[in-house]
Amino acid sequence: MVEWTDQERTLIANIFANLDYEDIGSKALARCLIVYPWTQRYFGGFGNLYNADAIMNNPMISAHGVKILHGLDRAVKNMDDIKNAYATLSELHSEKLHVDPDNFRLLSDCLSIVIASKMGYDFTPDLQAAWQKFLTVVVFALGRQYH
Repeated sequence: MVEWTDQERTLIANIFANLDYEDIGSKALARCLIVYPWTQRYFGGFGNLYNADAIMNNPMISAHGVKILHGLDRAVKNMDDIKNAYATLSELHSEKLHVDPDNFRLLSDCLSIVIASKMGYDFTPDLQAAWQKFLTVVVFALGRQYH
């Protein structure tokens, strides 16, 4: 079980309280699909993903990026039991969608980059440490079904 300090809980909650889900979610998923093109194989039904411009302007990618961020809300609301909060999603991604669990880490890295670029100097080392800890726990929970 992960131990969270009050400061970490506050820092993570503050990120989500000020998050523009439409902007950040869309940019993070698009970045992941562009930087790591092999991740596109899970989005075959999303239409044209032939180049960066097509990915950045794809409304289905944008919508799924927003959905992913709203899925992270579940972890914020269940910080003391993230593993069980994501049990169903882990099973879905493993058993039905057959998503490579490393893709969760790649997406979390892209999400961190997008949030850091949006926040600028407000993305302090303490905030980054809490954020990385949070994402590491989420990524582990999503990949739990694979272990």
